[in-house]
Amino acid sequence: MGHTNWLVAGLGQSLLGETVLQGTHLIAGCSLDYALGPLQAPIVTIYIISWLPNATLDALQAAGDTVSLIKAGDLYMDSKEQTKTSNCRKLLPFLFLQLIISIVLFAYIRTARQADSSESIPSALEPVKQLGTSIPTDKGPPEITILLWTWPFGQSFDFPKCSSLFNIRDCHFTADQSWSAKADAIVVHHRDACYSRNLPPNPCPPTQRRIWFNLESPSHSPNLGYMDNNFNLTMSYRRDSDIFVPYGWLEILNQPQNFTIPPKSKLVAWVVSNWNPSSRRVQYYQELKKYLQVDVYGRQHLSLPRDKHHSTLMQYKFYLSFENSIHEDYITEKVWKNAFLSMAVPIVCGPPRKNYERFLPPDSFIHIEDFPSAQEMARFLQELDKDDVRYQSYFRWRSRLKPVGETYWAIHYCKACRALQETPVHYKTVPELSKWFK
Repeated sequence: MGHTNWLVAGLGQSLLGETVLQGTHLIAGCSLDYALGPLQAPIVTIYIISWLPNATLDALQAAGDTVSLIKAGDLYMDSKEQTKTSNCRKLLPFLFLQLIISIVLFAYIRTARQADSSESIPSALEPVKQLGTSIPTDKGPPEITILLWTWPFGQSFDFPKCSSLFNIRDCHFTADQSWSAKADAIVVHHRDACYSRNLPPNPCPPTQRRIWFNLESPSHSPNLGYMDNNFNLTMSYRRDSDIFVPYGWLEILNQPQNFTIPPKSKLVAWVVSNWNPSSRRVQYYQELKKYLQVDVYGRQHLSLPRDKHHSTLMQYKFYLSFENSIHEDYITEKVWKNAFLSMAVPIVCGPPRKNYERFLPPDSFIHIEDFPSAQEMARFLQELDKDDVRYQSYFRWRSRLKPVGETYWAIHYCKACRALQETPVHYKTVPELSKWFK
């Protein structure tokens, strides 16, 4: 059936949780991050899911309890044979179910058409609308002033025109700290304030919002305790941040497209700048290289000029997307840029597979935890290298989804601009940021 929009509905408690159907993991790869629900009632449970793999579809249709899959008005019941009497008894509940589903589907379509973005659904799946196509209205409240307390990592850049990225009014950006008492919001980049404790002065104006911004993992975010009770909003790669700024995301294509895999002449590549022999990723690499060739680029390894980054990695079938630390939702450019944009299959070392599947199609990557040892994974990669059909199956999702991995500072700050325009001002603080971000 491919990746499309589906309604998955069940009577009673036949659908429970984000991946469980009658205690069995039948909705693997789907989660609440891809849903506009669930809507749960004592009688009916309904999920609206943005994509549904073929294997999951078959599993749902084979479910023992009464499960409905709705696509373009079609109704699929469980595949087990039932008597005519049993079907008649269930006719009335299904009529009621159809009514509920029709109401939900109407609301879903109406909301999807009116929404400017899918940011209210914290996942890496972006709407079909492409960046740069919106024309903002001239009517509305005065523009919001956002103060960058410091340039991120000391890197200055041209302030963005957010109207060219999103369907919103432009914000006024400044890095002049004399605006600290007048700005509507102040964004503090953690790594530029964590050592010096250089934070905006207190007390702040009652309507001003202070935003803690961080793209590093907790393992590389020192002195988090300094930030407690100093901020109103969080902005990070974590899905449960107030402002969600992932390293990459997926865009739904308007029409299915044919995807051609570029020619591959090499097997596995890895780009690494922070070489720590005691780290999990280096130790795993040391074991893996005993069984197959891995080309390593970076400091003290093979040279990789910036202008040849993608053209070099595109020669490889697989890329080691090994994170420098393991934390919830910490899925970085190692997947989005180095692997996906270089047309390589990522082999990931990071949070559990289930966490990756909240952001990525389950058949788009290989997790080291899928295998009991590095030797077993090496054997699997060698099998894929000889089997074009199996290897190509890791690219099927690209016919309907496009990965975006070339993010930059302007997009992140424009997402803050958008969130400030869409979120009403109300007082709150983040009391224990150090306990949340771990």
